[in-house]
Amino acid sequence: MAELRKLRVGIVGCGKIADGHAEVVKYLAGADLAAVCDREPLLAEQLAVRMGVPSWYGDMGEMLARERLDVVHITTPPAVHLPLTRQCVDAGAHVFLEKPLALTAPEARELIDVVVTGGRQMTINYWPNFDPPAMQFKQMLANGELGDPVHVEAFIGYDLAGPYGQVLMSDPNYWVHKLPGKLFHNMIDHVFNRIVPFFPDLEPEIHAFAFKRREGVRNNATDAMLDELRVYLRGGTVSAYGSLCSHARPVANTLKVYGTKATIEVDYNNRTVVNTTSQRYPSALGRLAPPLQMAGRYLAEGKKNIGQFRRSEFHFFAGMSKLLELFYEGIRTGGAPPIPYSEIMRVCEVMDRVIQQVYPGTMSEVAR
Repeated sequence: MAELRKLRVGIVGCGKIADGHAEVVKYLAGADLAAVCDREPLLAEQLAVRMGVPSWYGDMGEMLARERLDVVHITTPPAVHLPLTRQCVDAGAHVFLEKPLALTAPEARELIDVVVTGGRQMTINYWPNFDPPAMQFKQMLANGELGDPVHVEAFIGYDLAGPYGQVLMSDPNYWVHKLPGKLFHNMIDHVFNRIVPFFPDLEPEIHAFAFKRREGVRNNATDAMLDELRVYLRGGTVSAYGSLCSHARPVANTLKVYGTKATIEVDYNNRTVVNTTSQRYPSALGRLAPPLQMAGRYLAEGKKNIGQFRRSEFHFFAGMSKLLELFYEGIRTGGAPPIPYSEIMRVCEVMDRVIQQVYPGTMSEVAR
């Protein structure tokens, strides 16, 4: 195989998620993690030391001027994604952005326009959609195993007592509390980027409602945050439910698609993809066989996961590795980015409409 042209990569924003980016890039063929940057230089230095990165900066302009980077990973809060993207594109760099892409859909459109006008590429870190089970699911769709989609259910859990949740709940000034949609704004990309591809290219009907299930005991901004979201969508002949849930256990991350030929469920946490088809056995046998069939399918998924583990393909950010491989290859060849810009924009537009319904007025405040 011909050796890949190495891309010089930088990271701006050295919070917790940046460690995941750095870990993936460090071991990705054809990538050289050259520098990291944060407006708090100590954070940049600490990340550089942990990951063996040769250079760190407290100013992105200085990093871009000195390092001549091909790609910059922007892992900052979304309020500064647009100006940072513009700065990177002006320096000739492509951009890989953490979600959410921007505070509003119009701002997201402006960001994409900046990239396209500048002759660069961008994509967003929808990495679970490139995990092995998600890629297997896409192949099943391509093979026609589902038939035509009828209904989609996307569910993502969030643990308020987990490492990210503890930061969110302990600091009323944390940047997530300043988003128009707060917790939902930061997480529901992972719901709608799975639903949108099944909808025809028209504006779906959306009904969203949200509530706070936990008791308010802190008497600060954290009390104002809603923690349970349910959304119904309909576009053409396809309907969908989207849920973000902070209290159900175990914390789940699933996609279930009902089709005219079969129903397929993807479990992103357990890394399984299970296809349920119509029974052809008569009466009682038709009720006895399904549990045994499902047990066999889950056993096959377990064996598949063991094989991936043995091949070192079972790591947490396997999806990010695949997404970056595709993104970097598109940069080298001039091919299309792995996630169409039109799909990214449709997700942003759905998010805007949901946030407008559950946090009335917050989107208009951002627009002003």
